[in-house]
Amino acid sequence: MDEDGTGRRNDGGNEGPTNFSSLPEGVIANTLSLTTPFDACRTSVVSRAFHAAAQSDIVWDRFLPNDLDDFISRRKPSGLNFDPIKSSKKDIFFSLCNSPLLIDDGKKQSFSLDKQSGKKCIMLGARDLSIVWDDTSVYWAWESHPESRFGEVVVILKVWWLEIRGRISSGMLSPATTYAAYVVFKMRERRYFGFNIDPVDAIVGIVGSEHSMKTVCLDPYLDDTHQRRRRVTRAGSNLPMNNMSRLEEPRERHDGWFETELGEFHNDGGDDEVEIILKEVRCNDSKNSLVVQGIEIRPKINPV
Repeated sequence: MDEDGTGRRNDGGNEGPTNFSSLPEGVIANTLSLTTPFDACRTSVVSRAFHAAAQSDIVWDRFLPNDLDDFISRRKPSGLNFDPIKSSKKDIFFSLCNSPLLIDDGKKQSFSLDKQSGKKCIMLGARDLSIVWDDTSVYWAWESHPESRFGEVVVILKVWWLEIRGRISSGMLSPATTYAAYVVFKMRERRYFGFNIDPVDAIVGIVGSEHSMKTVCLDPYLDDTHQRRRRVTRAGSNLPMNNMSRLEEPRERHDGWFETELGEFHNDGGDDEVEIILKEVRCNDSKNSLVVQGIEIRPKINPV
């Protein structure tokens, strides 16, 4: 390259803009709309031009699902925290991330968005699950819970046979996305039985195709010394004590509930049905105190 006498380098070609902030706001907004919500928020600190573009409805409308109007039409009456007409697209997006939308009768399912990717998340409430003997008051009880998003949760009073199944149409989820299913639960009492001894089998997958299978733990207090003393290997227990560390363990959520990952599947789109099964039917130990809010299906996001 030669100096052109003006103090600037000139390689004989046309010089284009090297500062992206000098581009028109609409161009920047269109570019950001092709990224992710996480990227749009992160790039908004680059400059004033990027910050202005990152607030644009052009960007956030692209992050909202195409079938959002359908979910809104199915919402529980008075269940919106935003105005579908007057609110900005960004406000609508984050409202759906932070406040799940109860759909249909408000008892069975909720809809929300993943804040990082914008992908759809669905929780199947306990009333939307198939639970063996849940209509038998000796074994299970249906109760309201102040910390549940749904009107009712289901509580184990005393069972030996645990079998919970959920199904959802893959058309309700975002296509080309890997999802994971999580059981969302609490313990009614700190002194509980069964789950501190026997792990539970979890099966997740598209109906008619290969399923993901794993063994999971529903004991949220693994480190509690009192619980550990009662975790004794018995005849009929599913897994020896020295293998407990291999289990998928519960994690506490930001809303105060616990969750255990049951498995994952890839949603290619279409109208396939996804099945989620949680069961323990082999041991002789009774189980009690488990409070099930539901099963949440949300995108599997790699840590950033």
